[in-house]
Amino acid sequence: MAIVEKVIEAPPQRVFDVLADGWTYSDWVVGTVHVRDVDDAWPRVGARLHHKAGPWPFSLQDVSTVLVHEPPRKLALRAGLWPAGEAIVVFTLEPVGEHATRVRIGEDFAAGPLRWIRNKLNDLVLHQRNKETLRRLADISTRQKADR
Repeated sequence: MAIVEKVIEAPPQRVFDVLADGWTYSDWVVGTVHVRDVDDAWPRVGARLHHKAGPWPFSLQDVSTVLVHEPPRKLALRAGLWPAGEAIVVFTLEPVGEHATRVRIGEDFAAGPLRWIRNKLNDLVLHQRNKETLRRLADISTRQKADR
């Protein structure tokens, strides 16, 4: 599982609040271009986020499903991108002092063709994608701090 981490200058609950808002996923999850719908139960276990990923006109419609919901410490998703496959994505949040959070994102392919073609290039692309995802998550989390 590829793991990337970043310290975000916001408390864990504020960061988790962004994770819990399914409508913002296309703002910070690299590759998600449009959120089509979010189950009312999001982000509880079993709830689904309906999204499109990839560039137009090749974007794919799929869903991500919550596997673990432990606010404000952990959120795990089964992220679909068929026909390419599925990935398990795990966000863990750990307080760093009073006003900061260490966020780790771990992602691994769980099904489909992407699971069988793992190589150094794919790992590098996934690592860079997740670094940018955490940078965007930090931007939104700290912007919310300034808005309050």
